[in-house]
Amino acid sequence: MTVANSPQERLASLGLVLPPVGKPAGAYKPCLVVERMVYVSGHLPLAADGTLIRGKVGVDLDADAGKVAARQVGLAILATLVANLGSLDRVGRVIKLMGLVNCPPDFVQHPHVINGCSELFAEVWGPDHGVGVRSAFGAGSLPLGVPVEIEAVFELA
Repeated sequence: MTVANSPQERLASLGLVLPPVGKPAGAYKPCLVVERMVYVSGHLPLAADGTLIRGKVGVDLDADAGKVAARQVGLAILATLVANLGSLDRVGRVIKLMGLVNCPPDFVQHPHVINGCSELFAEVWGPDHGVGVRSAFGAGSLPLGVPVEIEAVFELA
């Protein structure tokens, strides 16, 4: 059995399907490289067929379904990185994630939900380089009624 060493090889070995790369819905860049840093705008949970996952966590979706949605956001971020950088191997490490969870005021499992993305990145880049600093917030609403939006910062290899 061959061990996948690079992030791009690990992605392939996990058998993950990246969703189509979304187009900006406003005046912003989905991805911007400044020196050795890669800034990725807030991404929404796109399914493999390009449809959005919708709902409010704690109302329409439970925390575990929200976590699945956050993993889909992570896959959308990976698709943007590949489209803009050519390969995940150009990314050296995850620096920061900021996750927003569409939820009611009494919902308290924000970190559990955002772990869907964090755990995916740890699988792709490993526990040392795939886990950075992070914030997880609740929001009364998110664009298009999605359950999760996440932005990220990476360092180039």
